[in-house]
Amino acid sequence: MFRRKSKLKKEFDERLHSLMVETKEEWERARGIERYLNDYDQEVIVMRKIAECKHFYLYKEAKVRQLGKD
Repeated sequence: MFRRKSKLKKEFDERLHSLMVETKEEWERARGIERYLNDYDQEVIVMRKIAECKHFYLYKEAKVRQLGKD
């Protein structure tokens, strides 16, 4: 019974970690695009902020789940 719970936690923790890596890459790409634009583009800024929010939401969730402390 407890093995299944441990296995599920490990599986979801791995998925959370991979999502964090993906969102960080997305956020860095959006920052790079914004950095190279010469004019003020609202859509690019919104894209960056959405990517940033997604990444930090997952970061907080990983902290609550104590992802790095196994």
